[in-house]
Amino acid sequence: MAKKRKPNSAQVITLLIILFALFKVYVLPNMNIPENNTTLDVQQTEKVSQNDNNFQNSDKPKEPTTPIPSIPEENLLKIHYIDVGQADCILITLNDQTMLIDAGDEAHDDDVVNYLKAQNITEFDYVIGTHPHADHIGGLDSVINEFAIDTLLMPKAVNTSPSFESVLDAMEHKNLSATSPKIGDTYSFNAAEFTILNSVDSTPENLNNASIVIRLVYGEQSYLFTGDAEKAIEYQMMDSGLTLKSNVLKVAHHGSNTSSLEKFILAVDPDIAVISVGKDNSYGHPHEKIVNRLNRLNIKTYRTDENGTIIISSDGKFNYVTVEKEG
Repeated sequence: MAKKRKPNSAQVITLLIILFALFKVYVLPNMNIPENNTTLDVQQTEKVSQNDNNFQNSDKPKEPTTPIPSIPEENLLKIHYIDVGQADCILITLNDQTMLIDAGDEAHDDDVVNYLKAQNITEFDYVIGTHPHADHIGGLDSVINEFAIDTLLMPKAVNTSPSFESVLDAMEHKNLSATSPKIGDTYSFNAAEFTILNSVDSTPENLNNASIVIRLVYGEQSYLFTGDAEKAIEYQMMDSGLTLKSNVLKVAHHGSNTSSLEKFILAVDPDIAVISVGKDNSYGHPHEKIVNRLNRLNIKTYRTDENGTIIISSDGKFNYVTVEKEG
Protein backbone atom coordinates (compact mmCIF):
# COMPACT_ATOMS: atom_id res chain seq x y z
CA MET A 1 0.00 0.00 0.00
CA ALA A 2 1.46 3.36 -1.07
CA LYS A 3 2.14 5.93 1.61
CA LYS A 4 0.49 9.38 1.43
CA ARG A 5 2.98 12.09 0.52
CA LYS A 6 3.22 15.00 2.95
CA PRO A 7 3.27 18.45 1.30
CA ASN A 8 6.69 20.06 1.43
CA SER A 9 7.27 23.58 2.73
CA ALA A 10 7.19 25.16 -0.74
CA GLN A 11 3.75 23.70 -1.40
CA VAL A 12 2.48 24.95 1.97
CA ILE A 13 3.74 28.47 1.26
CA THR A 14 2.16 28.41 -2.21
CA LEU A 15 -1.16 27.31 -0.72
CA LEU A 16 -1.06 30.07 1.91
CA ILE A 17 -0.35 32.69 -0.77
CA ILE A 18 -3.33 31.48 -2.79
CA LEU A 19 -5.61 31.56 0.29
CA PHE A 20 -4.45 35.08 1.23
CA ALA A 21 -5.08 36.30 -2.31
CA LEU A 22 -8.60 34.87 -2.25
CA PHE A 23 -9.22 36.48 1.16
CA LYS A 24 -8.00 39.86 -0.09
CA VAL A 25 -10.12 39.74 -3.25
CA TYR A 26 -13.39 38.27 -1.96
CA VAL A 27 -13.56 38.82 1.81
CA LEU A 28 -11.65 41.95 2.79
CA PRO A 29 -13.60 44.43 0.59
CA ASN A 30 -16.85 43.42 2.26
CA MET A 31 -15.61 43.98 5.80
CA ASN A 32 -15.91 47.83 5.45
CA ILE A 33 -12.87 48.55 7.63
CA PRO A 34 -12.41 52.35 7.90
CA GLU A 35 -9.20 53.92 6.67
CA ASN A 36 -9.58 56.78 9.15
CA ASN A 37 -11.23 55.81 12.40
CA THR A 38 -11.56 59.40 13.64
CA THR A 39 -13.51 60.55 10.61
CA LEU A 40 -15.77 57.51 10.65
CA ASP A 41 -16.50 57.90 14.35
CA VAL A 42 -17.57 61.51 13.86
CA GLN A 43 -19.75 60.68 10.87
CA GLN A 44 -21.39 57.72 12.55
CA THR A 45 -22.15 59.72 15.68
CA GLU A 46 -23.78 62.45 13.60
CA LYS A 47 -25.76 59.93 11.55
CA VAL A 48 -27.20 58.55 14.76
CA SER A 49 -28.11 61.99 16.05
CA GLN A 50 -29.84 62.86 12.79
CA ASN A 51 -31.45 59.66 11.63
CA ASP A 52 -31.83 57.22 14.52
CA ASN A 53 -34.91 58.31 16.41
CA ASN A 54 -35.07 55.19 18.54
CA PHE A 55 -33.10 56.50 21.50
CA GLN A 56 -34.33 58.19 24.67
CA ASN A 57 -33.09 61.58 25.85
CA SER A 58 -31.34 59.98 28.83
CA ASP A 59 -29.22 57.85 26.51
CA LYS A 60 -28.46 60.06 23.54
CA PRO A 61 -25.17 59.63 21.71
CA LYS A 62 -22.39 62.08 22.35
CA GLU A 63 -22.46 64.91 19.85
CA PRO A 64 -19.36 65.64 17.79
CA THR A 65 -17.68 68.81 19.06
CA THR A 66 -15.84 69.74 15.86
CA PRO A 67 -16.46 69.36 12.13
CA ILE A 68 -14.55 66.70 10.20
CA PRO A 69 -11.05 68.21 9.92
CA SER A 70 -10.82 67.49 6.18
CA ILE A 71 -13.72 69.84 5.32
CA PRO A 72 -12.48 73.22 4.04
CA GLU A 73 -13.76 76.08 6.16
CA GLU A 74 -15.18 77.86 3.12
CA ASN A 75 -17.47 74.88 2.44
CA LEU A 76 -19.03 74.97 5.90
CA LEU A 77 -22.39 76.54 6.51
CA LYS A 78 -22.36 77.85 10.09
CA ILE A 79 -25.48 78.77 12.04
CA HIS A 80 -24.94 80.51 15.37
CA TYR A 81 -27.96 80.50 17.68
CA ILE A 82 -26.58 83.26 19.88
CA ASP A 83 -27.48 83.25 23.57
CA VAL A 84 -29.28 86.58 24.05
CA GLY A 85 -31.53 85.57 26.94
CA GLN A 86 -35.27 85.78 26.31
CA ALA A 87 -34.79 86.93 22.72
CA ASP A 88 -33.71 85.74 19.28
CA CYS A 89 -30.52 86.34 17.30
CA ILE A 90 -29.14 83.96 14.66
CA LEU A 91 -25.98 84.48 12.61
CA ILE A 92 -25.53 82.44 9.42
CA THR A 93 -22.34 82.35 7.34
CA LEU A 94 -21.29 80.46 4.24
CA ASN A 95 -17.93 81.27 2.71
CA ASP A 96 -18.03 85.03 2.11
CA GLN A 97 -21.77 85.56 2.62
CA THR A 98 -23.46 86.50 5.88
CA MET A 99 -26.99 86.70 7.22
CA LEU A 100 -28.49 87.81 10.53
CA ILE A 101 -31.98 86.77 11.62
CA ASP A 102 -33.15 89.12 14.40
CA ALA A 103 -30.82 91.01 16.72
CA GLY A 104 -31.89 90.27 20.28
CA ASP A 105 -33.30 92.84 22.69
CA GLU A 106 -31.92 96.20 23.81
CA ALA A 107 -30.35 94.68 26.91
CA HIS A 108 -28.11 92.52 24.70
CA ASP A 109 -27.36 94.90 21.82
CA ASP A 110 -23.71 95.38 22.85
CA ASP A 111 -23.34 91.60 23.30
CA VAL A 112 -24.68 91.03 19.79
CA VAL A 113 -22.40 93.62 18.19
CA ASN A 114 -19.36 92.29 20.06
CA TYR A 115 -20.16 88.69 19.11
CA LEU A 116 -20.53 89.62 15.44
CA LYS A 117 -17.26 91.55 15.43
CA ALA A 118 -15.54 88.60 17.11
CA GLN A 119 -16.62 86.54 14.07
CA ASN A 120 -14.91 89.13 11.84
CA ILE A 121 -18.24 90.31 10.46
CA THR A 122 -18.04 93.72 8.79
CA GLU A 123 -21.10 93.61 6.53
CA PHE A 124 -24.21 91.56 5.89
CA ASP A 125 -25.70 90.31 2.66
CA TYR A 126 -29.03 89.84 4.46
CA VAL A 127 -30.48 91.05 7.72
CA ILE A 128 -33.97 89.84 8.61
CA GLY A 129 -36.09 91.49 11.28
CA THR A 130 -38.73 88.80 11.59
CA HIS A 131 -41.34 91.03 13.27
CA PRO A 132 -41.42 94.29 15.27
CA HIS A 133 -41.27 92.96 18.82
CA ALA A 134 -38.51 94.26 21.08
CA ASP A 135 -37.06 90.82 21.81
CA HIS A 136 -36.35 90.40 18.09
CA ILE A 137 -35.52 93.90 16.83
CA GLY A 138 -34.41 95.58 20.07
CA GLY A 139 -30.76 95.38 19.02
CA LEU A 140 -31.38 95.89 15.31
CA ASP A 141 -30.70 99.63 15.43
CA SER A 142 -27.20 98.93 16.77
CA VAL A 143 -26.58 96.35 14.02
CA ILE A 144 -27.72 98.83 11.36
CA ASN A 145 -25.45 101.52 12.81
CA GLU A 146 -22.40 99.27 13.13
CA PHE A 147 -22.46 97.16 9.95
CA ALA A 148 -23.02 97.64 6.24
CA ILE A 149 -26.19 95.88 5.09
CA ASP A 150 -26.96 94.94 1.50
CA THR A 151 -30.55 93.69 1.92
CA LEU A 152 -32.81 94.31 4.91
CA LEU A 153 -35.92 92.12 4.98
CA MET A 154 -38.83 93.09 7.23
CA PRO A 155 -42.57 92.43 7.08
CA LYS A 156 -44.99 95.28 6.36
CA ALA A 157 -45.97 95.43 10.00
CA VAL A 158 -45.49 98.38 12.31
CA ASN A 159 -45.31 98.95 16.02
CA THR A 160 -45.39 102.09 18.17
CA SER A 161 -42.71 100.78 20.53
CA PRO A 162 -39.49 102.74 21.19
CA SER A 163 -37.53 99.76 19.84
CA PHE A 164 -39.27 99.93 16.48
CA GLU A 165 -38.87 103.70 16.32
CA SER A 166 -35.14 103.30 17.00
CA VAL A 167 -34.86 100.90 14.08
CA LEU A 168 -36.61 103.38 11.78
CA ASP A 169 -34.27 106.15 12.96
CA ALA A 170 -31.20 103.99 12.30
CA MET A 171 -32.50 103.11 8.82
CA GLU A 172 -33.00 106.78 8.03
CA HIS A 173 -29.54 107.64 9.33
CA LYS A 174 -27.93 104.98 7.10
CA ASN A 175 -30.26 105.70 4.17
CA LEU A 176 -31.36 102.09 4.31
CA SER A 177 -34.74 100.84 3.13
CA ALA A 178 -36.43 97.55 3.94
CA THR A 179 -37.77 94.99 1.49
CA SER A 180 -40.97 93.16 2.40
CA PRO A 181 -40.68 89.68 0.88
CA LYS A 182 -43.55 87.67 -0.55
CA ILE A 183 -44.42 84.10 0.38
CA GLY A 184 -42.64 81.82 -2.07
CA ASP A 185 -39.82 84.27 -2.85
CA THR A 186 -36.42 82.58 -3.08
CA TYR A 187 -33.04 84.18 -2.39
CA SER A 188 -29.56 82.87 -3.13
CA PHE A 189 -27.01 82.61 -0.35
CA ASN A 190 -23.71 81.49 -1.85
CA ALA A 191 -24.17 77.75 -2.55
CA ALA A 192 -27.35 77.73 -0.45
CA GLU A 193 -30.75 79.32 -0.95
CA PHE A 194 -33.69 80.23 1.23
CA THR A 195 -37.42 80.49 0.61
CA ILE A 196 -39.94 82.73 2.34
CA LEU A 197 -42.69 80.64 3.95
CA ASN A 198 -44.45 83.49 5.77
CA SER A 199 -44.58 87.26 5.55
CA VAL A 200 -47.33 89.88 5.70
CA ASP A 201 -48.39 92.97 3.73
CA SER A 202 -50.06 94.69 6.69
CA THR A 203 -49.99 94.72 10.46
CA PRO A 204 -51.89 91.74 11.92
CA GLU A 205 -53.69 91.93 15.25
CA ASN A 206 -51.11 89.51 16.65
CA LEU A 207 -47.64 90.77 15.72
CA ASN A 208 -46.15 87.31 16.26
CA ASN A 209 -48.00 86.21 13.14
CA ALA A 210 -46.19 88.85 11.10
CA SER A 211 -43.03 86.77 11.54
CA ILE A 212 -40.98 86.19 8.43
CA VAL A 213 -40.38 82.43 8.26
CA ILE A 214 -37.61 81.08 6.04
CA ARG A 215 -36.41 77.64 5.01
CA LEU A 216 -32.71 77.49 4.13
CA VAL A 217 -31.33 74.64 2.03
CA TYR A 218 -27.65 73.72 1.74
CA GLY A 219 -26.85 70.51 -0.09
CA GLU A 220 -28.81 67.68 1.53
CA GLN A 221 -29.52 69.67 4.70
CA SER A 222 -32.32 72.14 5.43
CA TYR A 223 -33.14 74.55 8.25
CA LEU A 224 -36.40 76.20 9.29
CA PHE A 225 -36.40 79.56 11.08
CA THR A 226 -39.82 80.43 12.45
CA GLY A 227 -39.56 83.68 14.41
CA ASP A 228 -42.55 83.80 16.77
CA ALA A 229 -45.10 82.42 14.28
CA GLU A 230 -48.07 80.94 16.11
CA LYS A 231 -50.48 78.10 15.33
CA ALA A 232 -52.56 80.02 12.78
CA ILE A 233 -49.44 80.55 10.65
CA GLU A 234 -48.38 76.94 11.12
CA TYR A 235 -51.74 75.83 9.67
CA GLN A 236 -51.30 78.33 6.86
CA MET A 237 -47.83 77.02 6.03
CA MET A 238 -49.06 73.42 6.07
CA ASP A 239 -51.77 74.39 3.57
CA SER A 240 -49.42 76.42 1.35
CA GLY A 241 -47.96 73.50 -0.59
CA LEU A 242 -44.44 74.78 0.13
CA THR A 243 -41.89 72.33 1.48
CA LEU A 244 -41.63 72.33 5.29
CA LYS A 245 -39.45 69.24 5.80
CA SER A 246 -36.24 70.38 7.48
CA ASN A 247 -33.40 68.70 9.32
CA VAL A 248 -33.18 71.48 11.92
CA LEU A 249 -36.07 73.47 13.42
CA LYS A 250 -35.74 76.74 15.31
CA VAL A 251 -38.70 76.26 17.65
CA ALA A 252 -41.14 79.17 17.35
CA HIS A 253 -41.83 81.73 20.07
CA HIS A 254 -39.19 80.49 22.52
CA GLY A 255 -40.99 77.18 22.99
CA SER A 256 -44.36 78.72 23.89
CA ASN A 257 -47.46 76.54 23.62
CA THR A 258 -48.93 79.21 21.33
CA SER A 259 -46.86 77.49 18.62
CA SER A 260 -45.44 74.09 17.69
CA LEU A 261 -48.55 72.15 16.78
CA GLU A 262 -47.81 68.44 16.71
CA LYS A 263 -49.06 68.29 13.12
CA PHE A 264 -46.66 71.06 12.20
CA ILE A 265 -43.67 69.41 13.86
CA LEU A 266 -44.53 66.14 12.13
CA ALA A 267 -44.69 68.01 8.80
CA VAL A 268 -41.26 69.53 9.44
CA ASP A 269 -39.95 66.20 10.76
CA PRO A 270 -36.71 67.62 12.18
CA ASP A 271 -33.78 65.68 13.59
CA ILE A 272 -32.65 68.62 15.72
CA ALA A 273 -34.59 71.43 17.43
CA VAL A 274 -33.18 74.64 18.91
CA ILE A 275 -35.01 76.80 21.44
CA SER A 276 -33.80 80.36 22.05
CA VAL A 277 -34.94 81.20 25.56
CA GLY A 278 -33.87 83.01 28.72
CA LYS A 279 -33.07 81.17 31.93
CA ASP A 280 -35.88 81.35 34.54
CA ASN A 281 -37.90 83.73 32.37
CA SER A 282 -41.24 85.07 33.61
CA TYR A 283 -43.20 83.47 30.72
CA GLY A 284 -42.42 79.90 31.70
CA HIS A 285 -40.79 79.29 28.31
CA PRO A 286 -40.26 76.75 27.02
CA HIS A 287 -43.60 75.35 28.06
CA GLU A 288 -43.45 71.82 29.42
CA LYS A 289 -46.00 70.63 26.89
CA ILE A 290 -43.74 71.61 24.00
CA VAL A 291 -40.61 70.14 25.58
CA ASN A 292 -42.45 66.88 26.21
CA ARG A 293 -43.75 66.86 22.64
CA LEU A 294 -40.25 67.23 21.20
CA ASN A 295 -38.96 64.51 23.51
CA ARG A 296 -41.81 62.16 22.65
CA LEU A 297 -41.08 62.65 18.96
CA ASN A 298 -37.42 61.81 19.65
CA ILE A 299 -36.10 65.16 18.43
CA LYS A 300 -32.69 66.09 19.81
CA THR A 301 -33.30 69.47 21.47
CA TYR A 302 -30.84 72.21 22.39
CA ARG A 303 -31.69 75.30 24.47
CA THR A 304 -29.75 78.52 24.83
CA ASP A 305 -30.70 78.77 28.52
CA GLU A 306 -29.02 75.42 29.13
CA ASN A 307 -26.40 75.20 26.36
CA GLY A 308 -25.50 78.86 25.81
CA THR A 309 -24.69 79.77 22.23
CA ILE A 310 -25.29 76.81 19.90
CA ILE A 311 -23.43 76.48 16.60
CA ILE A 312 -24.48 74.06 13.88
CA SER A 313 -21.94 73.53 11.11
CA SER A 314 -22.73 71.63 7.93
CA ASP A 315 -20.87 70.45 4.86
CA GLY A 316 -24.21 69.93 3.13
CA LYS A 317 -24.30 66.26 4.09
CA PHE A 318 -24.16 66.19 7.89
CA ASN A 319 -24.69 68.59 10.79
CA TYR A 320 -22.11 69.03 13.53
CA VAL A 321 -23.27 70.64 16.75
CA THR A 322 -21.11 72.54 19.21
CA VAL A 323 -22.42 74.12 22.40
CA GLU A 324 -21.01 76.71 24.73
CA LYS A 325 -21.86 74.55 27.73
CA GLU A 326 -23.42 71.19 28.43
CA GLY A 327 -27.05 71.34 29.51
